[in-house]
Amino acid sequence: MATLITVLKSGGRYDGSWVARLAAGVRRHAPAFERVLCLTDLPLAIDGVERVPLRHDWPAWWAKMEAFRPGLVDGTALLCDLDTVLTGPADILAEPGLAAMEDYFHKGRVSSALLRWHGDDLSSLYAAFAAEPERWMTPGSCGPVPNAVHGDQVVIDHLLGRQDRRPLFFQHLYPALLDFYDPRRDTHGPVVIFIGDAKPDTARGSVLETWLRA
Repeated sequence: MATLITVLKSGGRYDGSWVARLAAGVRRHAPAFERVLCLTDLPLAIDGVERVPLRHDWPAWWAKMEAFRPGLVDGTALLCDLDTVLTGPADILAEPGLAAMEDYFHKGRVSSALLRWHGDDLSSLYAAFAAEPERWMTPGSCGPVPNAVHGDQVVIDHLLGRQDRRPLFFQHLYPALLDFYDPRRDTHGPVVIFIGDAKPDTARGSVLETWLRA
C-alpha cells in the first residue's frame, strides 16, 4: 500500500485548506496512493485524509521529522510538502524505492519537499532526532553545509549520509516529472514544485486555477 504523508504545524502560513487541496490533487492525479496522512496539531476533519496527531512540539519545519516515526506506514511512503501542486499523472511517485527530490540550489543534496521510502526504513532518522532535538535544530550541528537556512532537510541529508544511504533523485529517475514554478510561463506539470517565496496562492494562470479548483 502506498501512503502520501504531509505535515501541517499550526502557527504558520498553511491551514487545513492546503491539506484538502493537496489531497484532492492526489486523488485526481496520483490515485496509486491509497492513503493520505496528515501529521498535525490541528483538529482537522478532511474527507479522504487520515489525521495523525503530532507527538512533539517541534517548531515549524522540524515537525516533518515525525513523518519517519515507526509504525506510521506499511509499504511505500512519500513525504510531500503542502505547497506541491499536481496538474497531471503522478502515480509514478508511488513506485517503490528510496528516492528524494534533489535540492534545487545545492546539487547532490537531499530536499525533503519530496522524499520516498518503505515502511520503517527511515525510522532511524526519527530516533536520532527525537533523542537530541535541540542539538539537531542548532545551526552547525551537521558541520559545514552550503545551505543558507538550517532546516530539516539539512539534518535529513546529514543523517542519511552518516548511514551511507544516498537516495536516488526524482529528477534523475523521472526527468519529466518535476516542474519548478516559473511565473514567466503558464503551463506547468505534472508535479509543480515551489521554491523560495513562490507559493501556489501567489501563483498565476493555470497553476493557480488548478490549485484553487482542488
